[in-house]
Amino acid sequence: MSAHVRKVPRVAVVYDLGSATPNDILAAAHRLCEVVFVADFDRPGAAADRQSMLTLAEVVDVTGRDLEERLRLLREAAVDGVVTYSEYQLAETARLAHGLGLPYHDVELIPALVDKLVQRRILAEAGVQATRCAVIGEDLAQALDLVGVPAVIKPRIGAGSLHTTRVDTAEEFLATAAARPAGIEFVAEQMLEGDPLVAGEFWGDYVSVESVHTGSASRQVCVTGKFALAEPFRETGMLLPATLTQEAAAEVLDLEAAAVRALGIRHGITHTEIKLTSDGPRIIEVNGRLGGYVPEILRRATGINLVRIALDVALGAEPRIPAARHKGVTYQYFLTPPAVAGTLTSVGGVSELAELPGVRNVDTHAEPGRVVDWREGTQSHLGVVFGSAPDHDTLRTVAESIAATFRPVFAPSAGAGA
Repeated sequence: MSAHVRKVPRVAVVYDLGSATPNDILAAAHRLCEVVFVADFDRPGAAADRQSMLTLAEVVDVTGRDLEERLRLLREAAVDGVVTYSEYQLAETARLAHGLGLPYHDVELIPALVDKLVQRRILAEAGVQATRCAVIGEDLAQALDLVGVPAVIKPRIGAGSLHTTRVDTAEEFLATAAARPAGIEFVAEQMLEGDPLVAGEFWGDYVSVESVHTGSASRQVCVTGKFALAEPFRETGMLLPATLTQEAAAEVLDLEAAAVRALGIRHGITHTEIKLTSDGPRIIEVNGRLGGYVPEILRRATGINLVRIALDVALGAEPRIPAARHKGVTYQYFLTPPAVAGTLTSVGGVSELAELPGVRNVDTHAEPGRVVDWREGTQSHLGVVFGSAPDHDTLRTVAESIAATFRPVFAPSAGAGA
């Protein structure tokens, strides 16, 4: 009589540009599940990692196929769960999960997670937070009247601070709105003015909250601190633990929990960005997936692996999530270019970065000849410095040294500038 062989569960990962690479996902799945990548190779994010996926794992190629055909292929693949790490595949993953009868964000919830106008309206109607927000249509003055200045102009659907601009006067508002890229719907939002005293004047005036949601509960994993933004809204890195007082952190967590309840999130992982203002914390946006770069810093700081937890949740499990405990301060510092659009001609200081105290690794993609445009948000940075420090004061000194040491030089394009 043959011994019973336990079936290894299989999770379909709908792949695109996002917060986890094929290698990250497969490493996280070790001894938990088999990964089946679902890829539309007409998508640039999937196309870029095509060879990696095909080499490392089973791939369901759904390029050019309609929903029913995609569902048929996944039924044939006998998957037990479905998840995505990409903002751009939330809606597709919800449709697939619904069609397969598997847990994920409800299809009806997706507009509240990806559409900034819809999310603002829900939070306002629930009494969580009223933030002026309007679609920028043909009548630019109408949007200006509804929102006022200062304001933020950004894509209605998007991620990574792409094409996100602050405007402080009516003239700036109208000029920026008129010059917005074609083919993308934009919104204008009331500017949430940060208070540098909440986290400390050197640090970012915003944080993020990483949370896990299952059928039984929503669990807040950590509050992730940030370095100060580069103009206009480009992230420059993150740190754990954050520099908030216990009281300020509690206010942040209470606000995040209220937003999650208002939006009706019941499954998966969320990454909620929160501005620290003099009137208390305010929601920037709630994202229905892992935050970019968050899994690496959290795993290094605490051992908690959110990429693996996302797979576990996709299988309907109730993952064990230990309390985050920190020894010193763990950080990622992004090598952010100045607010220019141009061609990188040379880079100085890279070798010196690795010699700074506490630096563990320097990952650069700052090859001369690369065309860089600050309007691409976080996608425009030139690398990441990974490290740790015994305390926040030491990290501040190291961060200032990184900024002074890394020296990119650009040949500006026509019309470049802040």
